Amino acid sequence: MLNKSIVVLPFKNLSGDATNDYFCDGITEEIINALSQIDGLKVIARTTAFAFKGKPTDIRIIGNELGVSNAVEGSIRIIKNRIRITAQLTRTDNGFLLWSEKFDRELNDVFELQDEISLLIADKIRENFGHIDIDESLATIDTHNLSAYQLYLKGRYYQLTWNLPNIEKAIGFYKKASEFDASYADPVIAIGWCYAINASWGYMDREEGLNKANYYLDKGLAMNPDSYIGYFAKATIHFWGNWQFKEGFQDLQNCLNINPHFTEGMEALAELFTATGYFGKALEQTELILKINPLSPNHHYTKGNIHYLQGAYETALGSFENSLKLDNSFPLSRHLKVACLLFLKRKQVMMDYAKQFLSDKYLAMLEAIYESIHNQKEIEYDDLLVSEDLNLMVYWDFYYLAHSKKTEEALERFELLINQRIGQVINFQFDPFLEPLRHTSKYQDLVQQVFSSIKLLNDNLEFEKKPESKTVVVDAEIIDFREKIKGFLQEDKVYLDSEISLRTLAQQMKMHPNKLSKLVNDAMQTNFNELMNSHRLAHFKEIAADPKNSHITLLGLAYDSGFNSKTVFNTYFKKVEGVSPRKWLSANS
Repeated sequence: MLNKSIVVLPFKNLSGDATNDYFCDGITEEIINALSQIDGLKVIARTTAFAFKGKPTDIRIIGNELGVSNAVEGSIRIIKNRIRITAQLTRTDNGFLLWSEKFDRELNDVFELQDEISLLIADKIRENFGHIDIDESLATIDTHNLSAYQLYLKGRYYQLTWNLPNIEKAIGFYKKASEFDASYADPVIAIGWCYAINASWGYMDREEGLNKANYYLDKGLAMNPDSYIGYFAKATIHFWGNWQFKEGFQDLQNCLNINPHFTEGMEALAELFTATGYFGKALEQTELILKINPLSPNHHYTKGNIHYLQGAYETALGSFENSLKLDNSFPLSRHLKVACLLFLKRKQVMMDYAKQFLSDKYLAMLEAIYESIHNQKEIEYDDLLVSEDLNLMVYWDFYYLAHSKKTEEALERFELLINQRIGQVINFQFDPFLEPLRHTSKYQDLVQQVFSSIKLLNDNLEFEKKPESKTVVVDAEIIDFREKIKGFLQEDKVYLDSEISLRTLAQQMKMHPNKLSKLVNDAMQTNFNELMNSHRLAHFKEIAADPKNSHITLLGLAYDSGFNSKTVFNTYFKKVEGVSPRKWLSANS
């Protein structure tokens, strides 16, 4: 049986106005977020889904690449105050269209419309692939102010570029969104998240940035205590900003208990495990992340970094190469690819690759470090090569200092980096370039200062796990259901209605759709669509073999049996009978 899994591809902007891209992206993301709430449904994360934006799509190739059985495609057209959305759900194994629909609504109806589309998609997956519990609403938007929502989506659009000037733009849009709806928590939390990132990575004054971040996050979480983004942003402050590992772990636990499928939270957890030496747990997280977000260059980098810090340079190199296949300019992967090549003694390959993005002074430092490590050559120290800038992606100059036997100067720089909690050196206790400093008492004191209180994890500390299915049936219900469904199938012949759905049948049977889905799955050992089509096929064979219906076309008889399209009928018939309807009829008439 195909797995219950889906990718929601970016909805196309057909408005004739490229400035509406942010809105199409936002709606796509909201549908991804809504479907991600369903236990038992694998939903490909945003980063991977958006890797296909603007590219030709072959659903079967995408499905095979991502390991999913369904794909959603759609388009959006905004004309004045109206929005038109088309959406379709397709099986990726055979390109078979399971569902499609067009929606033409007032723009103000977009909130309910996103929920409606998400529920329809979820229903079709359940009907075709087996039981999942679906809530009455999957909506994740906590405003009904269209202007505030549009401004929030614009901010999100810019924030997700992770470009410093665009993050500043994002903050501006988020602040405007809050002015339109003061009760809307998402933009307030997003402002805090932006400040937390900028401060933690040295893009603004650290103390000022973290103070602003805490102000907005505390305010936003008071408005919405169930915001997983809020807890994730708090973790950014505690973990990356202050190196408070225990508090960061608790924030991430809160975040992932609310949304266990949030890949950024899972990645942050992997990074926290890495910094504190729990490499096995870190790899567990990265493997989970890559199942739902396989096209994220950052996730492949994270996996590579775990192997790199353990000295498995060949394995790490493979992950960095995977990252760079997705984004050949991804900075961290480029730098650590160089580091792996250095430790693997591939000097010429290392230098040739490094020349593509490193300046001459860094190339000189790199060559000197290589010769010091592998050939025990003493470095002729050149202080003009060393930068005073503390906001570098990788600290080649610091490594150069450490390997130049400038131990005191290196330790001074090291202490400054640690006291300022520079995120780039958070993994220092496993950094292979710091080997010359490890024997010093100063280095050991700094390790103690940062990590002495790390007692946050043990084998018994795990995240709460939600049950995959909330709906439970017992044997007595199964027996009763078999008798009840018999009446609806044999007497009422509900399958003859081509528009029958699991939800409409549940209404007729005075039963919750989740309960009906679970009973069909457990009592009948099939899914809803298979149950209906098996009875439609039996009905077709009965009426097609009757001579009095010989004047009716096979397609006409198929429609009379409840099939709703020629393709559905022919595909299902051949799957069950192994021959076409016409050949079957010739052999049985």
